Amino acid sequence: MSDPHDDPTLSKLEILEQKNAEALLGGGVARIEAQHKKGKLTARERLDLLMDPGSFEEIGKFVMHRSKDFGLDKEYYLGDGVVTGYGTINGRLVYVFSQDFTVLGGSLSETHAEKIVKIMDLAMKNGAPVIGLNDSGGARIQEGVVSLGGYADIFYKNTLASGVVPQLSAIMGPCAGGAVYSPAITDFILMVEDTSYMFVTGPNVVKTVTHETVTSEELGGASTHSTKSGVTHFTAPNEVAIIQQLKQLLSYMPQNCEDTAPVYPYDAQGDELRPELDSIIPDNPNQPYDIREVIHGIIDQDSFMEVHQNFAENIVVGFARLGGRSIGIVGNQPAVLAGVLDINASTKAARFVRFCDSFNIPLLVLEDVPGFLPGTDQEWRGIITNGAKLLYAFCEATVPRITVITRKAYGGAYDVMNSKHIGADMNYAWPTAEIAVMGAKGAAEIIFKREIAEAADPEAKLQEKVDDYQRKFATPYRAAHRGFVDEVIVPSQTRQKLIRAFKMLENKVDQLPRKKHGNIPL
Repeated sequence: MSDPHDDPTLSKLEILEQKNAEALLGGGVARIEAQHKKGKLTARERLDLLMDPGSFEEIGKFVMHRSKDFGLDKEYYLGDGVVTGYGTINGRLVYVFSQDFTVLGGSLSETHAEKIVKIMDLAMKNGAPVIGLNDSGGARIQEGVVSLGGYADIFYKNTLASGVVPQLSAIMGPCAGGAVYSPAITDFILMVEDTSYMFVTGPNVVKTVTHETVTSEELGGASTHSTKSGVTHFTAPNEVAIIQQLKQLLSYMPQNCEDTAPVYPYDAQGDELRPELDSIIPDNPNQPYDIREVIHGIIDQDSFMEVHQNFAENIVVGFARLGGRSIGIVGNQPAVLAGVLDINASTKAARFVRFCDSFNIPLLVLEDVPGFLPGTDQEWRGIITNGAKLLYAFCEATVPRITVITRKAYGGAYDVMNSKHIGADMNYAWPTAEIAVMGAKGAAEIIFKREIAEAADPEAKLQEKVDDYQRKFATPYRAAHRGFVDEVIVPSQTRQKLIRAFKMLENKVDQLPRKKHGNIPL
């Protein structure tokens, strides 16, 4: 614990050496050991794993709080509970802050917040990502409103930086109360299983107000937020794995909104045909298949990083590489709820589409959607405005956009899933594509209701009309005749077509009408 007054018996260099050593110890040896006993790394150990060796340059190492109340005038720690600075990850500049739980529980003070704001300002000025390693008990209660003001300063910077530089948040321990809103504004949240949690109000308050008994893990653990709420995008069993995910995630994105993502060396090694795609769609149009098999058949080998894997599983989103270039993928998942769009799937995909558009990452849409999920629950909870979020996100996106319709493209969901009508650049369809207002059986029952009812054999007449409707409408060719589909392609040619099309679109320039900002249906 540092005294704010220097020892007059030491030389200037000795004072500096002493302060450096003291800053590295954070809250002291005993608290570091307590951190380790919980299965957690210290703030500096995390940075050692995250940054390229020897690249980290610390800013604000000797900052101390300015508080005098409630005994704080006798307790000073160099750095004040957060390590901030810059360095490189795989040779690329990043700005980082790592909260130190060994110092007053990582609680956020006025000066703690000022350090974080300082590196966020530098990140925006210099166009580089910001990574936050969060491990904090919340606001420093002894500082009162000054601490709350520090949170608001950070939230404001998060909002200004949104869409300017990538912002990534790794939750390495507690993140409660006002602390949760900074990660919530950032682009991606990662959580460590069993040792991290996020909630606005903790289990004790919940019990007092609602009389529910719940643990921190149940209320706001990694499993809860990756499956139920969708608050977190990635989870991992330990901190080392989370840090590896952070590095991998960064590899798909550019430094800032004016930049493009890194291009990785790619050797085609022969043709780009993928024959396994020709047999991936079942003969029975109602039989499910895994859209991930289509994704893996198209992209560069082992390049797919799925986002929100365990949330709204009826849609699959994630990053991949195609010919060495980053793309964002949005695909309906026929293996879950037949791939319908519901509230969670719509918001999950909309958020991902907007991130990709913010940072110049081209979008590939793989479409097999029978429509929106019907029912009172969805309607009462706002499927209309939530579905419109995905529609809005695609309409607004100016990055290269390509859609491949693998099977069903029904009703309004056909429009929403990056159709030609809302600005898609290229639209392909497989021969198995069914582009129609609705399924053949439902359509026949409506169009030929009287004729079927008056037939001697209504079942036979219905089947006859279903077959007739399928021949006429449940194909990709009417859409292709209209130019709504640019080409009907053999599935095995998909990868080759996409590589060429994205290459053709790489210099695309598209301007939205001049405005302050749009009003997305939140």
